[in-house]
Amino acid sequence: MYAVMLWLKAFHIIFMVAWFAGLFYLPRLFVYHARSSDSISLDRFKLMERKLYFGIMTSSGLLTVLFGAATVIANGWEYYANAGWLHAKLGLVAILIAYHIYLGKLLHDFRHDRNRHTHVYYRWINELPLLILAGVVILAVVKPV
Repeated sequence: MYAVMLWLKAFHIIFMVAWFAGLFYLPRLFVYHARSSDSISLDRFKLMERKLYFGIMTSSGLLTVLFGAATVIANGWEYYANAGWLHAKLGLVAILIAYHIYLGKLLHDFRHDRNRHTHVYYRWINELPLLILAGVVILAVVKPV
């Protein structure tokens, strides 16, 4: 059973890394998209953003959650019942899922040429996943609560 736990945890981490790669990169694409005006660039960014969001980010996010849940289930919820660090981590994951969905809304706006933000806005929102990542890693490794 211990070997199964390690495999579940390994896949959880692999898909988490892929998800975060997309969460870091998509707002950066939005920065460049917001600064572009020629139709060739705009069409290229729309294609890149769509493929990143639906092809990599969403599937990786779902698999991250799936393997994380499988790890908890395989270990038994009783093991985690009083683990405040896990509850805090799940709260951060919920914020991350909301952020992912918000990026999808921004993607939709760009796709329909309804972007209302400057490149500076996208530079700022690009920092949120790093803060969440730091919190999640500290909670999972140090388990302070």
